[in-house]
Amino acid sequence: MGEENVWRSEYAIETSATAETIWTIFRDVPGWKTWNAGIEQINIDGPFAAGTWFTMKPPGEEALRSQLIEVRENACFVDVTRVGDLVIEVAHRIESLGAARTRIVYAVDARGPQASEIGPAVASDFPEVLASLAKLAESDNK
Repeated sequence: MGEENVWRSEYAIETSATAETIWTIFRDVPGWKTWNAGIEQINIDGPFAAGTWFTMKPPGEEALRSQLIEVRENACFVDVTRVGDLVIEVAHRIESLGAARTRIVYAVDARGPQASEIGPAVASDFPEVLASLAKLAESDNK
């Protein structure tokens, strides 16, 4: 198979929203498109739980099938998307910082052909997505 191409990065934002508020937003998969401009259409094939598949269509691109591989309430969910031999895993973590502060972290792990090109492309809007998510969570937190 040769040398495996791997690309990893993390993006984070701090917010005053609680982990529970952020988790409520994460669990509402059809609502993701209201705060994530990178989603034109999204459908989940079952409960927000490990093993459930969802289909996400970015604007102007083909729809992608992804699977939730880990779901821990108020803490983290991880999804994986496979495109041929390329595997992209994204962990969405909620970390308590104490004193009514929470950090939301998106950690991307791309492995396989063209990971170093496709990984950054996948993650390019994560700072804007996190800012939008934090703003929504803070308005819901009141």
